[in-house]
Amino acid sequence: MGRVEGKVAFVTGAARGQGRSHAVRLAEEGADIVAIDICHDIDTIGYPMATREDLDETARLVEKTGRRIIAEQADVRDAPRLREVVATAIAEFGRLDIVVAQAGIAGMKGQPQWQAWSDVIDTNLIGVINTIQASLPHLKAGASIIATGSVAALMDIGKVDQPGKDPGGIAYVVAKRGLAQYVHQLALHISVQNIRANVIHPTNCNTPMLQSEPMYRSFRPDLEHPTRADAEPAFGVQQAMPIPYVEPGDISDAVLFLASEEARFITGTQLRVDAGGYLKWYDYHI
Repeated sequence: MGRVEGKVAFVTGAARGQGRSHAVRLAEEGADIVAIDICHDIDTIGYPMATREDLDETARLVEKTGRRIIAEQADVRDAPRLREVVATAIAEFGRLDIVVAQAGIAGMKGQPQWQAWSDVIDTNLIGVINTIQASLPHLKAGASIIATGSVAALMDIGKVDQPGKDPGGIAYVVAKRGLAQYVHQLALHISVQNIRANVIHPTNCNTPMLQSEPMYRSFRPDLEHPTRADAEPAFGVQQAMPIPYVEPGDISDAVLFLASEEARFITGTQLRVDAGGYLKWYDYHI
């Protein structure tokens, strides 16, 4: 039997990148999948979002494992739409056991600046809360909630050289810190129901978000139009281990662990999958 055999997992941002990887990995281990993605661009975000065709490919990959999937176009900022999707899943599968709040955007260099701020906060923080709130009424003992944070949320960003330069970029940090605190408190108050909630904090991950022109500019601000070749040597600044990034599958392995019975007594954790990135920013403490 697979490690999540017979369970049902709700994965947001599932059309590509980490979300697709998580959906497929959980399916390989026996879960049926409820997958959503926005499937259209956001004006303030300087790289393309996933498409309906991307989401269809995720569905094909899940079905290839022999598991069932519901793949719906939905925006995590739209709470009523999320409740509709969850209701469809309950009608089809009869249960919900795993929630992976993965959907997120990077708003660095976004224009207009304060709209970029709002779009990032609404997606990366409010979207996580919407996803979990839509799911909670249907979760029973043994369920697992997993939210995607970021090592950026753990960095010391107290020194600001140019205030007001990039609100969309700062919103990413604010949102990821906010969701980490939200899940911390949530985990305490749902623990009495034997439901768990944890956050995974990836470092650079090799997805379309990282491999994008705004991200290249963030890592190489000395260049007007940096390429991947220009930026990739600088990616290593984020990690203590000598790598530029981790792969989506590295995060999926952590998702699977937290979703499985192996982690049945692990809740309220902030799990870093960061190749030692946090170690570069903080001294030892408990």
